[in-house]
Amino acid sequence: MTPTTLFYIFIAILIINFIIDKVLDFLNAKHFNDPIPKELNDVYEKDEYEKSQAYKKVNAKFSTITGFFSISVTLAFFFLDGFQFIDEIARNYSENSILITLIFFGIIVLGSDLINTPFAYYKTFVIEERFGFNKTTKKLFILDKIKGLLMTAIIGGGILALITWFYAFAGSNFWLYAWILVAVFSLFMNMFYSKLIVPLFNKQSPLEDGELKSAIEEYATKVGFTLDNIFVIDGSKRSTKANAYFSGFGKQKRITLYDTLINDLETEEIVAVLAHEVGHYKRKHIVFNLISSILLTGFTLWLLSLFVSLPIFSEALGVSKTSFHIGLIGFGILYSPISEITGLFMNLMSRKFEYQADNYAKDTYKSNALISSLKKISKNSLSNLTPHKAYVFMHYSHPTLLQRVQNLMK
Repeated sequence: MTPTTLFYIFIAILIINFIIDKVLDFLNAKHFNDPIPKELNDVYEKDEYEKSQAYKKVNAKFSTITGFFSISVTLAFFFLDGFQFIDEIARNYSENSILITLIFFGIIVLGSDLINTPFAYYKTFVIEERFGFNKTTKKLFILDKIKGLLMTAIIGGGILALITWFYAFAGSNFWLYAWILVAVFSLFMNMFYSKLIVPLFNKQSPLEDGELKSAIEEYATKVGFTLDNIFVIDGSKRSTKANAYFSGFGKQKRITLYDTLINDLETEEIVAVLAHEVGHYKRKHIVFNLISSILLTGFTLWLLSLFVSLPIFSEALGVSKTSFHIGLIGFGILYSPISEITGLFMNLMSRKFEYQADNYAKDTYKSNALISSLKKISKNSLSNLTPHKAYVFMHYSHPTLLQRVQNLMK
């Protein structure tokens, strides 16, 4: 295979991925006006449904515009030897391979963020604002951007620097060291993410004594679930959309409820949502996801070790010197079809796990309370009630609202 052939394989992969995404978007949009299933007739009033239709259509149009812009910039970058240009800048600042890698990816990440920021701003302050979701101030938007970039630089840059160092001294065996590093980091973050990262962006406070806390504690005692950490997060400072999540293991496990969830739902409905989250823990879904992620990372790093040092990657991307960071770029593009397949499998398992967690909540609490909570959450976020099956298969990590309601009604 020649470098030119490989270059056009890269381009073909990028274009095919884009076309598949746009075809799925088109199919999904064709179902926006489908009749609402009878099980979901009580989700929206007439004016609310019209609002949800408008929200879906505006977002679909925005996604199309940003998608075409993104693929155009990406292809221009490839054809204009953008990687060679950035590689030369990095090498002008240092001869150290680790610093060159950090500068190279730092420029790409920063440049990408600068390009995408106007779109993120429009999405937040025009679209989300128009439909009553946005609570983010411009100051908070900027602070979030700065914090996000700093975290990427410190955490992402630190891991990248270590992996580059492993490659420098261990050669093709670097993947073993990198795998151990990523596995330990994943476990650490799963345990302490809520304690270390979330407070940088949101305020968390223990759930106050009262009816809700008593109901939660009563349920936890009933199912034999030790829960000392129930926190409320101030999600309302950014959006009106509601959520809840479970994190950690052992003594570090905690349930986090968005304040918007507490404001939107009744006590029984909130306990039903919590019962669903407990179901994930009881059914070992968190452990499965963590182990699967670590194994998949190991497989990916092993594959990377076989290809990353091939000179043809640098030659195909127009870079004169073979290097680890250019190998990462080339491998990342070639691996993307495999990543799509593994992503489909993980989404399939995730949807299965959601059914299991719903069933756990149904068996140990009240299915009607969970149904009403799911409907309210969907209504308040103007969710799409009639997504296309192909779009769901490719993109959804959760079953549709209709599928979950039908399952809970069995």
